[in-house]
Amino acid sequence: MVPVLAPGQGLLCVRSRRVRSGQLRVFRHPQGTEMWIVKRVGVREMDGRWSVLAENPAEGTDSRHFGPVDLSNSWRVIIAVPLRWM
Repeated sequence: MVPVLAPGQGLLCVRSRRVRSGQLRVFRHPQGTEMWIVKRVGVREMDGRWSVLAENPAEGTDSRHFGPVDLSNSWRVIIAVPLRWM
């Protein structure tokens, strides 16, 4: 699968607690680092957390590596700024 976003691409995001499968969301890395990551929302787990998916599973990390995440404090990606505008 080809990634939707390129490294360094700008994003316009809004804070939203309404999470749905298929959305791109921005959130802090669940392993306690200061890094922010962008992932596609997968399915909701029984405990209310969500699985997240890498656009390119061969190269990225996702819920297979760090488990389901709490997306209540995440940001929904509204617009990915085209690279030609960067």
